[in-house]
Amino acid sequence: MKKLIALLVIPLFLLASCKKVTDEPTSETKSYKVLTEYMASNNMDLNNILTDWIVARPDAADVQTFISSYYIIDLRDATAFGNGHIEGAVNSTLANILTTAGSTTKPILVVCYTGQTAAHGVVALKLSGYQAKVLKWGMSGWRADLSAPWEGNSGPTNGVTAIGNTNWVSTATATPVKYSTPDLTLSGDGANMLKTRINYMIGEGFKGIANTAVLANPGNYFINNFWDQVDVDHYGHIAEASRIKPLTITNDEMLNIDPSKTVVTYCWTGQTSSMVTAYLNVIGYNAVSLKFGTNGMIYTDLQSHKFVTPTVDLPVVP
Repeated sequence: MKKLIALLVIPLFLLASCKKVTDEPTSETKSYKVLTEYMASNNMDLNNILTDWIVARPDAADVQTFISSYYIIDLRDATAFGNGHIEGAVNSTLANILTTAGSTTKPILVVCYTGQTAAHGVVALKLSGYQAKVLKWGMSGWRADLSAPWEGNSGPTNGVTAIGNTNWVSTATATPVKYSTPDLTLSGDGANMLKTRINYMIGEGFKGIANTAVLANPGNYFINNFWDQVDVDHYGHIAEASRIKPLTITNDEMLNIDPSKTVVTYCWTGQTSSMVTAYLNVIGYNAVSLKFGTNGMIYTDLQSHKFVTPTVDLPVVP
């Protein structure tokens, strides 16, 4: 009888042992967990980063007060910067933005051509402990003679690629499901992991995708419409898109994103989606921002959030 009991116990022990090994988190899962738990516990969840991150241009009478309030970093190329920039601005690149920020204690205003690359930079700065904001619409919104990037990609002529397109639909968005975490292999504690990933993100440059590519083959991507439900109901969405908002670590909403696909986020203008995209790349997703947002797809249908060429030019210096 004792032999029979022993024979029964041994297989059970082996099964229990195997289960423990199988359930042990992988090194990739551990890295993601350490990184994201550190970020969430230090007020760096996405909803915190998307708080007070964008500012509109000032009225003409308030320009000097406005620019004196910020340390301004301009991410346009050196030629564009030399042709005219906001007084006091410093020229830099996305890759060097943390070095350029240096030890400043002033709030940082990041500008670029459209406000989209600047949003990547603001994520890097905010995750690194700086106060930072995007200039809404970028330099395109500062003066009419700098508005070509937005004018060429939005408006009643250039911003209607989704109108009449069979992949712009009014059906329900995809039902969220849970996925595994992205694969990350990192060393050190959460703070060092975060520093590594921020440097990786800015080193990769702005991650954007044209709306024509996504509309042509939406099934090639994991698409997230970063809108409120009322706006999806009103305007429709790209076929096969999900609507995951809010998108946080704390409430496990990040796990509704499929890490096996290129993640496309879109919004009204491409500025919020650029913020989300930068953040997703920091935590391990392969993410891109749909450039110019719905301003580039359904401009004539939009009732708000539309780019309009400035009628009053604000000053620049050579």
